[in-house]
Amino acid sequence: MFFKQLRMRGGNFSYVVADENTKEAVVVDPGFDSDEIGSLLSQENLKLVYIINTHDHVDHVVGEDALKQRFGGKTVSHKLSNLTADIRVDEGDVLQLGNIRIGVIYTPGHTVDSVCFLVDGKKLLAGDTLLVGRVGRTTMDGGDLRSLFESLFSKILKLADDVELYPGHEHGGKASSTLGEEKRANRALQARSYEEFVELVGQSLT
Repeated sequence: MFFKQLRMRGGNFSYVVADENTKEAVVVDPGFDSDEIGSLLSQENLKLVYIINTHDHVDHVVGEDALKQRFGGKTVSHKLSNLTADIRVDEGDVLQLGNIRIGVIYTPGHTVDSVCFLVDGKKLLAGDTLLVGRVGRTTMDGGDLRSLFESLFSKILKLADDVELYPGHEHGGKASSTLGEEKRANRALQARSYEEFVELVGQSLT
């Protein structure tokens, strides 16, 4: 598997995932520096099949149109997204990229259309649902703290500890983590109830 994390302007991360045999590729959350993403695709001779959005905030999708015009590829968003998309996905759907399986986990909370993508059961592209050392904000339109709690504790934290976490933004000086490490070190994930989660998240977002 070819896997590349790209640091974009504004502290965002974009991702390129590809099957090394077929050269089929996806771009996840194309941020402000679409030229850099395009250069990588060309350099590696990759065929862009999908442009995937974890949610509809502009800092994660602003490069989508430029990549689609240059390389083609089908845009993918959750069925509740405000974005125009070629493919609408929901919980349990799978995108096939050569021999790579990309599972869809619907994780509302940061936004109503937030999704995480689990690549071959090993790498979680979490957007703004779960960050290293903290959780996504719910203070913008479509955010809902109760939904975020359910997404984290009923879905994400049930995945294996060795699943690698790749967030939509960098915080605290680390670009990635594992779910096991986040379960141990992320204060918000220590909550034993929704009420305790509210208290801990309030502290973690100050």
